[in-house]
Amino acid sequence: MLLWCPTVIPSASQVAAARQLLSRYLQPTRLVKAESLESRSQARVYLKIETDLPTGSFKLRGALNALLSTTAQRAPPGVVAASTGNHGAAVAYAARMVKVGATIFLPENPNPVKRARIVALGAKVVERGAMGQTAASEGAAEFAREHGHYFLDDATDPLVPAATATIAGEILDEVAAPDVIFAPMGDTALIRGVAAEAKRRHPGVRIIGVQAEQAPAYVRSWQQGRVVVEEACNTIADGLASLHPIEANVIAIRELVDEVRLVTERELLDAIRILLLDEHVVAEGAGAAATAAFMPMPRLFYWSRVPICLRKFFVARSRSSVSCHAHSLCLCS
Repeated sequence: MLLWCPTVIPSASQVAAARQLLSRYLQPTRLVKAESLESRSQARVYLKIETDLPTGSFKLRGALNALLSTTAQRAPPGVVAASTGNHGAAVAYAARMVKVGATIFLPENPNPVKRARIVALGAKVVERGAMGQTAASEGAAEFAREHGHYFLDDATDPLVPAATATIAGEILDEVAAPDVIFAPMGDTALIRGVAAEAKRRHPGVRIIGVQAEQAPAYVRSWQQGRVVVEEACNTIADGLASLHPIEANVIAIRELVDEVRLVTERELLDAIRILLLDEHVVAEGAGAAATAAFMPMPRLFYWSRVPICLRKFFVARSRSSVSCHAHSLCLCS
């Protein structure tokens, strides 16, 4: 039986506080029309360009909100996080801003570009365990307990989805009534925040979550109504690599997410190529997942308004069973 935990879905007051705090440090990211995707679908498709942020990923929103809010209440000797790369870089950036040390636990043999970025931001790196496994997270939690550091876990810290919800706030400031929003699901902090705020402001919006076919733990859990643990994940979308879903997060996405989709490695590569060549946007595998989910059936969203979140994009779109007479789509990546 799944047990409900209310802290995983941000409240309106938490989102408002996060937006006010982040506005002092970050400008809203661009929401741009995706002309090539519009021509395929006859929908109004928008991309939320989260690569505009200093670390090139939406993860900075959560790291800044969590660390700034926490250090305002107490002064931890340091911050520790587990990551496949983007969250680690965001925590390292935020730690440098508030002048505390950062230790980032990565899986063994991590993405070398992401590892180098974390080191360049001044953080200490510890490699532990395989991609998608819990060894890095467990190591980070143990390190935090031993040294009294703040464990900024983006899968469980309630200050993180409050910050990702600001993405939806920015989108709905420009597109008041999107029909569908596509968002990738890694640790689910992005989609929990985006879905909560989007549905609060526009209850009729449909939320579609996307994972890689080679890393489907949260999709399988959503489908089966229980935590489903996968044995391995082998995907170019390392930001979506999760084998062990958290029970409270599964409950939350079952409440907030209307539909889930899996994309193949080929579809991820095709989306990366189209975003680069047609939209002139550079996106990694996880960042292109929402676009990859939209592309195989664009005509389902005829005359819809669809924002797409790319982690470098934001995609919103309608559920496949919904009428094609919706107004807008958003893609998140």
